[in-house]
Amino acid sequence: MIKELKPRADTVRVVEWDELPESVKQIPADFNPLEDGVLMKHQGEWCAIEAALKVCPKGRRTGITFSEALDDTLIAASRKEAGGDNIYYIPDAKEKGLEFIGYCAHFARVIAEAQSMGISKIEQFLFEDQQDDGSTQMISAYRIRFSSGFSIVALSSRPASIRGLQGIVVIDEAAFHANVQAVLDAATALLIWGGKIRVISSHNGKGNPFNQLCLDIANGRYGSDAVVYTATFDDAVRNGLFERVCLMRGWTATGEAKKSWYSKIRNAYGPRKSAMREELDAIPRDGNGKSIPGVWIDRAMKSEKPILRLRLDDDFVRQSEHKRDDFAKGWIKAQLEPLADLLDPRLQTVFGMDFARHRNFTIVTPLQVTQSLGRVAPFVLELQNVPSRQQEQILWAFIGLLPMFRGGSMDATGPGLTLAEYTADKFGHDVIHQITLNVKWYAEFMPKMVQRFEDDDYDLPRDVNVEEDLRAVENIDGIPRVPEVNSRDLKEPELFRHGDFAISLVLAEHAAMNMTAPIEYESGGAREIITEMEGFMNGY
Repeated sequence: MIKELKPRADTVRVVEWDELPESVKQIPADFNPLEDGVLMKHQGEWCAIEAALKVCPKGRRTGITFSEALDDTLIAASRKEAGGDNIYYIPDAKEKGLEFIGYCAHFARVIAEAQSMGISKIEQFLFEDQQDDGSTQMISAYRIRFSSGFSIVALSSRPASIRGLQGIVVIDEAAFHANVQAVLDAATALLIWGGKIRVISSHNGKGNPFNQLCLDIANGRYGSDAVVYTATFDDAVRNGLFERVCLMRGWTATGEAKKSWYSKIRNAYGPRKSAMREELDAIPRDGNGKSIPGVWIDRAMKSEKPILRLRLDDDFVRQSEHKRDDFAKGWIKAQLEPLADLLDPRLQTVFGMDFARHRNFTIVTPLQVTQSLGRVAPFVLELQNVPSRQQEQILWAFIGLLPMFRGGSMDATGPGLTLAEYTADKFGHDVIHQITLNVKWYAEFMPKMVQRFEDDDYDLPRDVNVEEDLRAVENIDGIPRVPEVNSRDLKEPELFRHGDFAISLVLAEHAAMNMTAPIEYESGGAREIITEMEGFMNGY
């Protein structure tokens, strides 16, 4: 259903000139966007593309967003019969929305003769955005209204805010949105209503959904009305970028100065050549801040191995405790116990468990340590929406299957604490490590897991969700960890993941580095065994 963005009347205010970013204020007052030569060749070519879906992987500062603002101002200022339409701009940060709307306002003064056509100033307002779960949230937006009846609106990057809108959606720096795939999914739905989508971004790694969108379009998966147009830094330089920089800065444009300027920008990346190629040449690297390069992940996923998944509906928890218990026992016998045949009885075995109850997945990863200290994961367990009692049943049965069991590390952060504590009570607090996941812990143990990938020590299941979870590990403030962003499960898109396998694997790595010694028994005849607690109690 098509919807409108209805501002709350008490929140609408005019944005003053002083509030606009410096990049907008620096545009000369006599700048005429309609003059020939204002747009560089690649900017003009981008605006000329009329496809329903067009995507621009670009080098930094190539001016694509600037040219998009000019094109969008022309569209919004035109009447419907001349191709006019609403424009919805979705940046990766609120500040960029204000910058874009500032460009449009500047262009509008010339293009639409603002004073005679009654174009409003830039307005900021709040509107009530309804989420998929029925809840609402107040979202900030900027707007310019044209007498054509159309508007340019700069929104936040909330996927729900664009569902059902009709018009042209511009997603800027798409690869850096908090939830890239959700924004792209929401915008793609607009094609149903005859809308158009423009996606602009520098790359953020090969595994990013933006890069996948580019590949899918190039491979024809979106049909003939979808186009990828690449604009690199070198394209912009060839088309006059340096000369425009000189014009804005008051520099003298000479051949020697251009060569020095170009070299300075390239050399600023130092030894980070892959970062330079990604940011300037629009060549995605294996990771932008990604901790584990894709080639290492691919190498580690040596063969197909079972991913045993149990997903329960919400009604399961309403059954009697007896029925739930019987179900778990039956599932363990039919599904879990046969996997014991995949475990090598000669190898020491540990596990890591990342706990979740509702939204994400509980992942349990067994690791067997080889003679050469390699790590083999013969299978993986995934539990979704499984009550804690049944998770306990399954986990304890799983531990009972592990040959030469040397310990496990469990997520004891928040809701995982209770199960971790009960499991430690049953199997021993020296055997079950209760881990509070925090930045300090990640700083110590994530680099050790990453090093295992570099050394080719892992033998993991070849699985698309395993791959995506490992790609989710990023260097955040110099520490490899999973960012606070959910991604869609690639097998069941209505479910979400949070790098769950990666967390279970680093927990398993912790367990492998802190293995308990095997318990050895010597026959000394019949003797009385008194536990420490019994001895304590007998003393009183």
